[in-house]
Amino acid sequence: MQKQQNISFKYINKLAIPALITGVAEPLLSTTDLAIVGNIQHNATENIAAIGIVGAFLSMLIWVFGQTRSGISSIVSQYVGANKLENIKTLPAQATVIIVVVSLFILGISYPFAKQIFQFYNASGMVLDYAISYYKIRVFGFPFTLLTIAVFGTFRGLQNTFYPMIIAIIGTLINIVLDIAFVYGIEGYISPMHIEGAAYASVIAQISMAIISVILLYKKTTISLQFKMPLHEEIPRFITMVLNLFVRTIALNLALYFGTSYATSYGNEFIAAYTIGLNLWLMGAFIMDGYSSAGNILSGKLLGAKDYNNLLKLSNRLILYGFLQGVFLAIIGLLLYKPIGLLFTKETTVLTEFYKVFWVILLMQPFCSLAFIFDGMFKGLGEMKFLRNLLLTTTIFVFIPTLLLFDFLNYKLYAIWIAFFLWIIARGVPLIFKFRSKFSSLAHKV
Repeated sequence: MQKQQNISFKYINKLAIPALITGVAEPLLSTTDLAIVGNIQHNATENIAAIGIVGAFLSMLIWVFGQTRSGISSIVSQYVGANKLENIKTLPAQATVIIVVVSLFILGISYPFAKQIFQFYNASGMVLDYAISYYKIRVFGFPFTLLTIAVFGTFRGLQNTFYPMIIAIIGTLINIVLDIAFVYGIEGYISPMHIEGAAYASVIAQISMAIISVILLYKKTTISLQFKMPLHEEIPRFITMVLNLFVRTIALNLALYFGTSYATSYGNEFIAAYTIGLNLWLMGAFIMDGYSSAGNILSGKLLGAKDYNNLLKLSNRLILYGFLQGVFLAIIGLLLYKPIGLLFTKETTVLTEFYKVFWVILLMQPFCSLAFIFDGMFKGLGEMKFLRNLLLTTTIFVFIPTLLLFDFLNYKLYAIWIAFFLWIIARGVPLIFKFRSKFSSLAHKV
């Protein structure tokens, strides 16, 4: 007899709320840098622009190579659903070693070419100098971030979002405290380091999170991070998943590159305003990651258990929860419209451009929520190839043409955010239709 799977509101939120807090904490490393550096007394606009450009590049690296989390989570959760956890215990260590070695390679080849990388983003002059200084420190946290992400994937596969939340909160608090101390300085103890101080604070926070992650995985689970041969039989499937997500994330970051590059070309106040908007949009995405993660974790488990009826019910519930969450975020943003901008900068020209387009970002939130939730569910199901093809198609045939059209019409930042809006809709609708088409028929056969 098939074991009854729990998809109650209480259980979904038991997974979703810690994942939500984790999701908010993750981008706070960059957003905290942005807010604190944006309020220094000299060259604030150039500093914001530099952090925005570096943040776009680092986000690309983390999203591309951080797909191990989804791959590990998907496979582990499916084995949990099938009650075969003992058969998967060596996979997380092997997957983690593979991705950390790759991250060290990326660090080695990107470090000496920092100037060329950020010139590719249209950075020049003072913005370019700040971007290089910031990146050449921040990049050393990259391998530690990927190690943490891999451990998070293991915890998620085990249906545990609580420990990742604890790790993320500690890392965020370390980052905030050190940001204030290093950027502004402490008289008589630490000299102000400005943008470089923000970079050091982030790296120390990333190292701390990695150490705590390994300790908790060792102490609180039966999974070991000790690398053992031979390679697990699921490693080829894991690598295929990650490669599909790699291509998918390249497409995602192509959209982010175009957005950052075009905003930079409009002028320093535009890239600064765009950076604030992008960080808030990403913050919203990570908040929505709560229900997306619950969908990811539970869909893999339900698929492993072949419980298609509950899988369909789960999707219906997450559509409702996600849409309401998106509406709530939009309302909060509208109520705090002016104060949110002032958190990041007091530069009038930057705020003017930001306030012009912030409403578009807020209007996107319910649509983003649905797209991100089903994105998470498809990752849990292991449907990485479909996700890859969908994002490639929508980026090439929706985002880029829309951006080029509205840029031609001189809409500037509006052009970028309208392109993102239509891109999100084009991503979300096919996921919902494909999911319901596939699993409605399977549920009826059971």
